[in-house]
Amino acid sequence: MTREPEVRLPAEHEMPAPDNEQTAPARRRRSVSARQASTDLALIAAFAALIAACSLLPALYLGGGLVPITFQTFGVLLAGAVLGARRGFLAVLLYLAVGAAGFPVFAGGSAGLAPFAGPTAGYLISFPLAAAITGFLVQRLPRRRLATSVPLILLAGLAGSFTVTHPLGILGLMWRADLSAQAALLTDLVFWPGDVVKNLLMALVATAVHRAFPDLLPSRR
Repeated sequence: MTREPEVRLPAEHEMPAPDNEQTAPARRRRSVSARQASTDLALIAAFAALIAACSLLPALYLGGGLVPITFQTFGVLLAGAVLGARRGFLAVLLYLAVGAAGFPVFAGGSAGLAPFAGPTAGYLISFPLAAAITGFLVQRLPRRRLATSVPLILLAGLAGSFTVTHPLGILGLMWRADLSAQAALLTDLVFWPGDVVKNLLMALVATAVHRAFPDLLPSRR
């Protein structure tokens, strides 16, 4: 009695799932990542433009006229509070890069590298760091209740201002305006009351944005 030869399927017929089923999740992940990257770029560009608009509002010169009081810091801290540390940092960095490239987006319509060599150098250099610190803190704050969100975001903004912006601003005044430490501190003191007011406005606006778009700034704990 002779046995029938065993029929064996080709190797490709033994492979399990079709190729489409294996790559669909990967394609979906790539699509979501691409959409998120596009959204991030749009937000970074929009907030860089907002900071430029704040900087071009009429400035007030106090403290010897070395550094103007503008809404520039309002836009810087708002970028961090609304976008978070990374995107806020990049938005402010883009704003500085656009100004350094020659577009008149700095206070008083100035542009180029000259502001980075003048009395305002310390303040300008501090801006991306202040936005990052504010964003880092706001990302970790409870923001659901209006009564607690505003004061906590206000404190986060003040932390960004008083740990980075004012210390570096004072160093810039000592370096580029040839002021003593005491004279630079007295010059910087003029800006403190206005900074508190701008941080309060920033906290109100940021809270309103977070309530309108709760997923814009994910919590990080």
